[in-house]
This record gives sequence, C-alpha cells and structure tokens, in this order.
Amino acid sequence: MKKPKKVRRYCPYCKKHTIQKVSLYSSMKHRGTLKWGSIERAKKRGRGVGKGNLGRWGSKPAVGKWKRKTKTTKKTNLAYTCSVCGKTKQQKKGKRAGKMMLEQK
Repeated sequence: MKKPKKVRRYCPYCKKHTIQKVSLYSSMKHRGTLKWGSIERAKKRGRGVGKGNLGRWGSKPAVGKWKRKTKTTKKTNLAYTCSVCGKTKQQKKGKRAGKMMLEQK
C-alpha cells in the first residue's frame, strides 16, 4: 500500500490545517527479558524444576505456537508531524497491509 510522504491535514495543536510529514513506525512493542515476571528470569530463578505440577513451565501446549498464528499481516502505525509546530500526532487505527510504502508526491 502506498502513502504520500506529506499530507495536508488538521493539526490539533495549531488548530488549523497544515502540511504534515508522514512517518512509519513499529506496531509492536517487544516484552523485555529483564521484566520481573519474564519467563527467562523465572527459569534462571529455578522455576519449572522438580516434582509435581510445574504450572506454566510444565507440559507443552496442546497446539504448538506456530499453529496458533492466524494473522498474516500486522497493522501499520502512522505518525503525522506538523511542519509549523513540530508536534507529532499518532494515527488512531492502523491499516492492515502486507507492505506500507511512503512515496514522494
């Protein structure tokens, strides 16, 4: 899907229509491995070792992770930067597209 690099749209900060630069950024934030409840840290603490019910570190799921995935594309997030005030506004809902390209107009 092709999108123009610059568009004229309403800026809520300037309260008028301005030319805004369109930029593309990642739609997914990755979970950090150093978080308190991360599985990596739990394994280092020795969870999932021993007798009895091991809970989430015990048996494998009935269906593998690769089989559960249904979506083939991710939603893209667009950020609009105002040329007058320089503030950036994020798009509320991203479009689901296989490839998003910004083109010169």
